[in-house]
Amino acid sequence: MSVRSATSRQVGLTASRRGDLGAVRLERLAYGDCMRNVPWWGVVSSAAAPVLMAGGWTVAAGLQPRFDPVADTVSALAAQGAADRWVMTLTFVVVGACYVVTALALRPAGTAGRLILITGAVAGMLVAANPERPGDIYPLGHIIWASIGLAGVTAWPAGAWRRGTAVPWGLRPVVAAAAVAVLLALVIWFGAELITGAGQAGLAERAAGAAQALWPLAVVLSCCRPVRASAIRSRNLWAGRPGRERGPARSHLAGDG
Repeated sequence: MSVRSATSRQVGLTASRRGDLGAVRLERLAYGDCMRNVPWWGVVSSAAAPVLMAGGWTVAAGLQPRFDPVADTVSALAAQGAADRWVMTLTFVVVGACYVVTALALRPAGTAGRLILITGAVAGMLVAANPERPGDIYPLGHIIWASIGLAGVTAWPAGAWRRGTAVPWGLRPVVAAAAVAVLLALVIWFGAELITGAGQAGLAERAAGAAQALWPLAVVLSCCRPVRASAIRSRNLWAGRPGRERGPARSHLAGDG
């Protein structure tokens, strides 16, 4: 009787240790998922984009002798004849480059969405090469590239979403659809301000630009979140049962990947 009791205890301890080892491995895999799927340089680029954008237009506006941030657009800061126009021109280029790097790093996202974001980013960089000119009411090159850029950084979540229980919240279909709806509403507001001349085109453009710059960062951060604790606990319980080896736990995790 005592031999059986000792044996059962030894089996229980062995299973418990196996469960603990499996838990440690699952925790490491869960928390290390960001480093495998979104490299550190993608996190840096996504965080830098909104900071550089806001900082760029703030510095450029401060260098102008006369500038109304509510009524005037940021394109006016890079227009020919603007004071120190290189500041806003460089901002367009650097922020666009950050978008490209972020799109390349967003491996968990759909390929279509990443390509759309890259297209919008490159178009935004080409806005810098096609500045507004004094006396030109409809600068065709500027309008074309700005429109493509706005469309790209607005619509990319529609092609980036994924299905599955382990998909980061920023890439879930409902969240992606809501993001596109919000970004599109802000762009429509900006367009309406340009058409009607209501005097808030600058404010609308900054609101849209800030939202467009912040959303890639939000998606990247959602990819860096660990697997849900409930999922980890359930897998640990499965791994810790007597007779259950680490194989099933691994198969479950692989199924999420």
